Amino acid sequence: MADDNDRIHVSATEARAGATPGVTRYVLAISLIAAIAVMAYILLT
Repeated sequence: MADDNDRIHVSATEARAGATPGVTRYVLAISLIAAIAVMAYILLT
């Protein structure tokens, strides 16, 4: 029977259960540029 105090060691990939393609940084960058462009358009019109 397993002891509740025993530690379970898994790698970061196994803990995430998937790949991390890094798309989030592109979405963040595009959103930031789009927000700045919209604000500049509103300010200048």
